[in-house]
Amino acid sequence: MEKGIDLSNRSSPYSLKVRIARVLWVVVYYTLFRFSPNPLRKWRVFILRLFGGDVSYKARVSSSAIISMPWNLHMEEYAVLGPKTICYCTEAVHIGSHSVVSQYSYLCTATHDYEDQAFPLYARPVVIKESAWICADVFVGPGVIIGSGAVVGARSSVYKDVPSWKVCVGNPAKAIKDRVIIPKIKQ
Repeated sequence: MEKGIDLSNRSSPYSLKVRIARVLWVVVYYTLFRFSPNPLRKWRVFILRLFGGDVSYKARVSSSAIISMPWNLHMEEYAVLGPKTICYCTEAVHIGSHSVVSQYSYLCTATHDYEDQAFPLYARPVVIKESAWICADVFVGPGVIIGSGAVVGARSSVYKDVPSWKVCVGNPAKAIKDRVIIPKIKQ
């Protein structure tokens, strides 16, 4: 019979400073951030910046968005983190200008090495470039770069980089067509 892995002596992958910051963040998140009315977007940005987030005051972060470590969050002007999104930012998450991460999506920067008996945590950044749209309920895995102007269709799972100006869908997400922006004609 195989011997199980002894997890009792495992130390945290985070420093004491990070563990304390995470505890403080949870307290602030559930008292001042989570229950702030949606129109108070600048208040939420202020709180994220107070915890080291590099978030533009022109960005929009829903009050129901779950953000694990705000000091790893970078949002440019007019970037949106929608309702009930999960931003597990153990490593950097960068959301470019005019990009939207829609409701229920999950940006995940960390996983475990299942082939190592110690099951260590490893993290890689997630980058969503400008003018991209992550539709509802999309999973974006560690180390993924979503190209400029790309659209990832609802309920897709992204494990590899998405090319710019493509529409990608599925599990795993694959490019199905070019994204073409039709200019509005002024009358």
